[in-house]
Amino acid sequence: MSDTLHGTTLPDDNHDRPWWGLPCTVTPCFGARLVQEGNRLHYLADRAGIRGRFSDADAYHLDQAFPLLMKQLELMLTSGELNPRHQHTITLYAKGLTCEADTLGSCSFVYMAVYATRFSNQLPKASVHQLTHYF
Repeated sequence: MSDTLHGTTLPDDNHDRPWWGLPCTVTPCFGARLVQEGNRLHYLADRAGIRGRFSDADAYHLDQAFPLLMKQLELMLTSGELNPRHQHTITLYAKGLTCEADTLGSCSFVYMAVYATRFSNQLPKASVHQLTHYF
């Protein structure tokens, strides 16, 4: 499987490197600290990483969904649902993946974690958006 996210590594276990994303106990998980500039987000490969190993299908879906997730997060910054001054976790679903994101009250960063969706009877209490209309 190739490095599809601009230099992001794909080790089986990545616990010896800093975790930049939103804290996440699910593996495999892609995490990133996105730089916020107004309502725009910038992805920096050296502030991202993967813990565990995604299946080929999930890695492909992550590669497809990532630009759409970024755009949706930017729209949520514009609407105020994702607010740099208030900690509030939002949840997005796309292509069998779950994306959780939060500013953690930071005025400069958005932290995200993306992992394979494991549906339960109870959906998370945070804001939930499905991006299925994009696919």
